[in-house]
Amino acid sequence: MSSLDEFCTSKAEWRSRLLLQRDELDRSARQADDQVLLPILLDWLAQRELSVVAAYVPVGPEPGAGLPSALREAGLRVLLPIVSGRNPLEWAEYTGPDSLRPAGFGLLEPAGERLGPAGIAQAEVVLVPALAIDHQGVRLGRGAGYYDRSLPFRDPAAETLGIVRDPEFVPSLPGEDHDVRMTSVVTPSRGVVRLPV
Repeated sequence: MSSLDEFCTSKAEWRSRLLLQRDELDRSARQADDQVLLPILLDWLAQRELSVVAAYVPVGPEPGAGLPSALREAGLRVLLPIVSGRNPLEWAEYTGPDSLRPAGFGLLEPAGERLGPAGIAQAEVVLVPALAIDHQGVRLGRGAGYYDRSLPFRDPAAETLGIVRDPEFVPSLPGEDHDVRMTSVVTPSRGVVRLPV
């Protein structure tokens, strides 16, 4: 992945390469990453004695398979995002696999009562999907801007923790002023890293 640093200059180039890299990762490697990631994440959350977490349902090759269920089984109240047009994300509580329904973009969303964009303010930490995160906390998402529009609604004291695989934690990414920085990142081999580093 270090070669990506040399050849990718735009967000579009980064996205293209990272998505291809994820698609090429075989299922056993993905599962191995998730088996390491989830216990690290749950331990980190337990040490903070939190009660409400905003998370997401990983799709396809995204790291963190089983994330909402693992969080709920750990005794946490879990809020998941709902895409509503080009607006900031709305949120609803995850109460188990049966509380999810298919949504646009191949996502699964909670079917319960909508808490609106301000629902994220209930979370003490926000777990954020990412294609890559750099050492300064710049997060590269899929480009729709949902999290950049939604994270300003969070409690200012809430941490933003990006979840990526080891090669996706990189020294530098192209960032813009409106990009909301991550306060921490978690990878399988490095665990949780406070940002910037």
